[in-house]
Amino acid sequence: MDGLSPNGKASPFGDCRPNGALGHGSDDDSTPLPLYHKPRDYVEASVCHVKDLENGQMREVDLGSGRALLIKEHGEFSAMGHKCPHYGAPLVKGVLSKGHVRCPWHGACFNIATGDIEDFPGLDSLPTFQVRVEKDKVIIRANKQALQSQKRSKPMARCSAVINSSTGFSHVLIIGSGPAGLVCAETLRQEGFTDRIVMCTMDRHPPYDRPKLSKSLESTAEQLRLRSMDFLQDHDIELLTEKEAVAIDVKTRSVTFEDGLRMEYRKLFIATGSKPRPMNYKGKDVRNVFHLRTPEDANSVARLANNKNAVIVGTSFVGMEVAAALTDKAHSVSVIGIETVPFKKALGEKVGKAIMKVGTHSGEIKLFRTRSTYLKEVVLKSGKVLRADVCVIGAGSVPATGFLKQSGIHMDSKGFITVNKMMQTNADGVFAGGDMVIFPFPPRNNKKVNIPHWQMAHVHGRVAALSMMGRATEIKTVPYFWSAMFGKTIRYAGYGDGFDDVIIQGDLDELRFVAFYTRSEEVVAVASMNYDPIVSRVAEVLGSGKTIKKRDVDFILYCHPLSVHTPIHTYTLKMSLYLLTTTL
Repeated sequence: MDGLSPNGKASPFGDCRPNGALGHGSDDDSTPLPLYHKPRDYVEASVCHVKDLENGQMREVDLGSGRALLIKEHGEFSAMGHKCPHYGAPLVKGVLSKGHVRCPWHGACFNIATGDIEDFPGLDSLPTFQVRVEKDKVIIRANKQALQSQKRSKPMARCSAVINSSTGFSHVLIIGSGPAGLVCAETLRQEGFTDRIVMCTMDRHPPYDRPKLSKSLESTAEQLRLRSMDFLQDHDIELLTEKEAVAIDVKTRSVTFEDGLRMEYRKLFIATGSKPRPMNYKGKDVRNVFHLRTPEDANSVARLANNKNAVIVGTSFVGMEVAAALTDKAHSVSVIGIETVPFKKALGEKVGKAIMKVGTHSGEIKLFRTRSTYLKEVVLKSGKVLRADVCVIGAGSVPATGFLKQSGIHMDSKGFITVNKMMQTNADGVFAGGDMVIFPFPPRNNKKVNIPHWQMAHVHGRVAALSMMGRATEIKTVPYFWSAMFGKTIRYAGYGDGFDDVIIQGDLDELRFVAFYTRSEEVVAVASMNYDPIVSRVAEVLGSGKTIKKRDVDFILYCHPLSVHTPIHTYTLKMSLYLLTTTL
């Protein structure tokens, strides 16, 4: 045996795969970059002594041409990219468990042996690097380009079918280019699907990061872009923009679009997401009222609010994020909400009050007073008048499924599409995923739920794609959500619907806290601000199938690295003991 021994010693490069175990002698197998064989394309460096890392520890190391994440688990060393490809979070501050690292910011998981993304959000995986131990020194050899990029796409198949692009048939037709639709298309190619894929969207842009619209109002479509047209073309994913589906005929397996285009399909994936909740008031049709659906909407809001009066209607996460984004740009920001405390239903009254940093006006809108085609004032039913140079409606959303009413596809009374655990609808060959579905959720005994999270839409897309290919897999993830306001980020993991108690630790006034949401004696969700990586740590425990009881909360807090009682090097040990005791 000349692979790794329990003490971490490894054989020379010729006998090891990227993370020091037997198999490959090159990291090119795990990194879809051009194959480089010249020594100048690689860097090699001794990064630490073999005893500097204990089992279960990670360290960010410098190789001169870039940085890498060094990991030690079960006596073996691994090395891979140190930044999460999603938003660039430092993975060294994340959670290492059972062969993967979970991002501290948004919960994405990466396999430490392959670098592959195993849980979402995000589209890309991580490069991995070769590791060996010589004379008690840990040495990493890495491709320079991989060190700089810190991300990679999984290899994808190409379309082998010879089809004219004007042909009105696609083996897989996807309606919607959000995360569910995009992940579905990419997963199909990653899994070897070689027939035609067409993705249609109402948007005029290639897929972009919509959650950032309300947090970064001045970002352009180019800056928010998830995949370029070139990327999609290179992987034979056809994108048709500004295409609105108006009808589906499940008998003829066809979709009709507003412009008259009709396309037939073999498999259909519906991922149309949600649309703004309709509101009842006078004076709707004015130019400076927005629902924040596109980058152009966000850019217009930022421009019109500069040193002017902004009114936000609704205390949803989108509404409050916009309000927070405008506080240092606008002359005044007013938020109108029926609820006196934002997020009370999702996060509880105490947390809701803590994040309520802008003045809110409780009440309902009576009318918008306009001058010509521009809004000037918002009048509440109470009679209160708010000056408004720009207004953003953030009063929630409803499923964008109106076009399915005559299709025969089952929906509930609110318009949500009902799917099974493989994301299949009642119609043969029709799948659905994202904000507009209710699906069986395993942690709640397969209760049908709707979880309109960006991260969950990724999961739906992957499950649907695998189901289409006959590789049925069930949803196995912990819902993860985040919201950024006033320069701080709230993170949330789990499914807290119906919680009956909240256990809070920290300082709500300073917005540095963690909140555990419980039903009876069980922790069902957790939220935090400035308490990383506690949410990802709890997500890891919940994702392992273990139950956290109320009585366990104090121990979890004691184990947390920010606890004054806990030295950082004992954090992993304490959490390992916790996992062991919950198992027993």
